[in-house]
Amino acid sequence: MVPSRFNTIVERKKVSSLKIGFFDSGLGGITVLSEALRRLPNENFVYMADTLHVPYGTKTPQEVLGYVKASVQMILKEDIKALVIACNTATSIAVAELRKEYKFPIIGMEPAVKPAVEMNRANGKRVLVLATPLTLKQSGYAALVSRVDDHGSVDSLPLPELVQYCEQLNFDRTELFNYFNHKLSSFNLDVYGTVVLGCTHYPFYKEILRELLPSHIQLIDGSQGTVKRLKQVLSERNLLAAPLTTGQLQEGHVTFLCTSQDKAYVHKMERALEIYAEHEKIYL
Repeated sequence: MVPSRFNTIVERKKVSSLKIGFFDSGLGGITVLSEALRRLPNENFVYMADTLHVPYGTKTPQEVLGYVKASVQMILKEDIKALVIACNTATSIAVAELRKEYKFPIIGMEPAVKPAVEMNRANGKRVLVLATPLTLKQSGYAALVSRVDDHGSVDSLPLPELVQYCEQLNFDRTELFNYFNHKLSSFNLDVYGTVVLGCTHYPFYKEILRELLPSHIQLIDGSQGTVKRLKQVLSERNLLAAPLTTGQLQEGHVTFLCTSQDKAYVHKMERALEIYAEHEKIYL
């Protein structure tokens, strides 16, 4: 237990100088970070990728729990006031343990099944959840679906290879179209109204999915809900940063870190943020 560390930091530093930590196994959490940069413009961030062990979706729960705990210890070397576990797999396995151990706010993620089901209530369409194999195997996911899916309208499809495409910054349209067509070939897409992107890597491919899927299908992910919750928690605890003044670190600054301490991967994270932010401008 380390309840005193966070309190000591808050007493020692102004809230505005503290960072919001983001964690993922790799590049996926950048889709959530991009949303946070847009909705929390006065905040500064530190983003940690566990490049030594990416991808998480094919690991065992015990392995993932150990990786997450070790990575959080590294993030604590930065002065953070909150932590976002920007990974559905890591959240399902580790967030409860982390909340027992640390006193600062920890925001997790889960596939956006509930809003997807609600969006389809009127039209009777089905929901298709795309996620990693490990997320779909977790009891938390089964409990989530059971809780919100009154009519048995949710189907799931694991896409483990898509994480690797993202980690390689592979956006080759022909290759990705062939991949998605193969994976979705057994589904009658006419019966679906919403596709849930249940891994934070997957929103990098929203543009390709929008072109491939029937026009009536809506895409949804957990980024907006997660950042909305982050902002709410920071406000409740009086941890929101005030507008920055002259001489302070530029607002919206992101410090990128990775467990392998690979400078090339840090540059890749910076590039991935640029790519995703530019992509999102098209749809705002």
